[in-house]
Amino acid sequence: MTKRAARTVLLSLLTTAALICGASGASGTLPDGRAHERTRAAMEALVRTGMPGVVGQAREEPEGRDGSRVWDGAAGTADLGRPRAPRARDRFRIGSNTKTFVATVMLQLEAEHRLRLTDTVERWLPGVVRGHGNDGRAVSLRRLLDHTSGIFDYAADPVLRQRLFGRDFLRHRFDTYTPRQLARTAVSHPPVFAPGKGWSYSNTNYVLAGMVVEKVTGHSYGREIRDRVLRPLGLRNTFVPGRSAALPRPSGRGYIRFPDEPGSPFHDVTDINPTEAGAAGEMISTVGDLNTFYRALLRGRLLPARQLAEMLTTVDTGLRPAARYGLGIAARKLSCGVTVWGHDGGIQGAVSHVSSVRDASHTAAFGGNALGVPFDTLALAEAEFCGKARP
Repeated sequence: MTKRAARTVLLSLLTTAALICGASGASGTLPDGRAHERTRAAMEALVRTGMPGVVGQAREEPEGRDGSRVWDGAAGTADLGRPRAPRARDRFRIGSNTKTFVATVMLQLEAEHRLRLTDTVERWLPGVVRGHGNDGRAVSLRRLLDHTSGIFDYAADPVLRQRLFGRDFLRHRFDTYTPRQLARTAVSHPPVFAPGKGWSYSNTNYVLAGMVVEKVTGHSYGREIRDRVLRPLGLRNTFVPGRSAALPRPSGRGYIRFPDEPGSPFHDVTDINPTEAGAAGEMISTVGDLNTFYRALLRGRLLPARQLAEMLTTVDTGLRPAARYGLGIAARKLSCGVTVWGHDGGIQGAVSHVSSVRDASHTAAFGGNALGVPFDTLALAEAEFCGKARP
């Protein structure tokens, strides 16, 4: 994700198509579509403004009731070549929602006393963050996770940005990037600010975090996520693909429209080598798995109370509308006074959004199948958490 795209994503968080609405899940579904009328309307609006297809799922666990109520909705098409509505079971790339998984593993390692958030990057990755004013001895692991490190975002490098997000991507979509390559690109630029002296969203922070996980455990960050999060929660539709370019079925197609070609036809980029994002954004999931992950995370199934409190300790991003960022998770107070916790993601072929109230009694996840067109995640969150027309 480019620096500009990342800012747009966080602003939205902090800040003619076929429509289907169904119910899924055996434990107390929501058969009355009126309860999510405005959410469906927000999804339809995204399709009208250019997104080929949108899928969403909301889960609620009302106080005093057993089980959860699940609503599935979709607008538009999952495949421009063979139109069909997106489905809740479709897998899609979740982009920067990967960061929440990575932060969870880092905090688990802290709880096990295998690292400390006050450790420096230099402690675990000697010499990786050096040069052009960068100094890993001054950057703590916490500053990686809350984006206060000041380290330049490798995706904003002009040459790499054109290769990743311009038309050149069509020739480079299967290129492999190593974390060290991405880190070298980042530190070839001076820091955006001194560590702790500002806030700036940087994918480099999480590429480095993934490298730290590997150094601490001796395993790839992907294996640690699999063993510590995916398997314990039974998230069978969530993957860390590594170099694998294929999008596992069932899935729709993924598209991109390049920023210098507004209104141009979409390019199908379903299959890509996601090492360009690595620990900053390579994962694949479904709306259902994302909801399950957030419920487990916010209810303390993945982290002890102390580490969860650290994750939810936020810093001001300086963005408007006002937003705050914790460790791999963001918080925003909606217009109705509800505070939601979540993250957005974007990678070639997909965009995503997850929101939850603090006790996870109400979660919602959404996915769109194109990058380079509007995806107003704030509108989705406002509709789902503030604007539902109850029967």
